[in-house]
Amino acid sequence: MSQATAPLPESALDQLFRTARTHNELTGEVSDETLRQLYDLAKWGPTSANMSPLRLVFVKSKEAKAKLGPALDEGNHAKTMAAPVTAIVAYDLSFYEKLPYLFPHTDARGWFDGKPEADLATIALRNGSLQGAYVLMAARALGLDTGPMSGFNNALVDETFFAGTKIKSNFLINLGHGDTARLFPRSPRLSFDEAARIL
Repeated sequence: MSQATAPLPESALDQLFRTARTHNELTGEVSDETLRQLYDLAKWGPTSANMSPLRLVFVKSKEAKAKLGPALDEGNHAKTMAAPVTAIVAYDLSFYEKLPYLFPHTDARGWFDGKPEADLATIALRNGSLQGAYVLMAARALGLDTGPMSGFNNALVDETFFAGTKIKSNFLINLGHGDTARLFPRSPRLSFDEAARIL
């Protein structure tokens, strides 16, 4: 008989959800080892047929930040340049090429090879967005503060960081350590009855 998984302690739920916030000002250091740990946690989240279309670029060096800068909307430029690391969360339209390794017990590659690119984009974006959320939660679990955002020129990011590939950018996450004293008051959320039903 399987044993039920115990709920996380309240402190963990706070860190992951209830007191976690989106930070506009991030400082400190984020080591390469922490970024590897982050990915090694996030990769375990489920995707359809284990397709794992997520592709990440951790923009950390001054040279890389300088390449990212021109693609940022004005309101996101300063905070992104100041953040210790910015993750480009992207997805690979050629995800199915990895399926013989990722889903070896059947010919899953054949389910997707030859599909129109628009269909592949829907599939990859959906599953890549799931994985992007796992990245966000893994960062919080490791004690990092995060600043996820859109507000950038996707085409320019793709040209700069993914030229010659089928990889497309989705959104960005600034990573570092924030100061809760500098946060705005938290915005409300919808109640259960406004957003959900039990049938």
